[in-house]
Amino acid sequence: MGTPLSMENQIVAAIRRIMRAVDLHCRRLAEEHGLTGPQLATLQAAASLGESSTGILARAVHLSGPTVTGILDRLTKRGLVDRTRNGQDRRSVTVRLTSDGEKVLAAAPSLLQDRFRQELVSLEEWEQTTILATLQRIAAMMDAETLDASPLLVPGPLDAVTQGAPPVMPLVDPPAESGEVEAIPEHMPTVSGRIRKELPV
Repeated sequence: MGTPLSMENQIVAAIRRIMRAVDLHCRRLAEEHGLTGPQLATLQAAASLGESSTGILARAVHLSGPTVTGILDRLTKRGLVDRTRNGQDRRSVTVRLTSDGEKVLAAAPSLLQDRFRQELVSLEEWEQTTILATLQRIAAMMDAETLDASPLLVPGPLDAVTQGAPPVMPLVDPPAESGEVEAIPEHMPTVSGRIRKELPV
């Protein structure tokens, strides 16, 4: 048994586990299905909405119009969505899921935040409020409370791509081998000195 972690390091370790969970889920999604989290969210929204505009899709997934346009460009190249221009208004574009897109979506896992929400809604309202207040306080302690963020649990930029891109470098070191306990530094862990290659959306 190693030396017990201090309270501060237990908190840091808990944050690190969340970071690793997000990173590992996103890497599995990319490696096994060739998708990023935002791409999967966009496919899900397209399936739910049926034929819709880019703007409606962007609002559904809580992303900016330009970001969703970039996502749709890549999904269109893969034949997962189809975009057609309105005959009367050429500026209006209708987006719909293709049969290939339906197959990919059926095989893909749920988004990490979807599973988290399922657990979250089972809690009492006071528990949800406590979690929110604590996380907002943590964000403030990291000078991150003013950063813009969408409700998607993914690492890196939301317009990262996967097709033909190198694998994502993990945000944190890989899990320790079985039987080993990862050492937690005395300071807040930061991204290692390795250059992280982002997946394009």
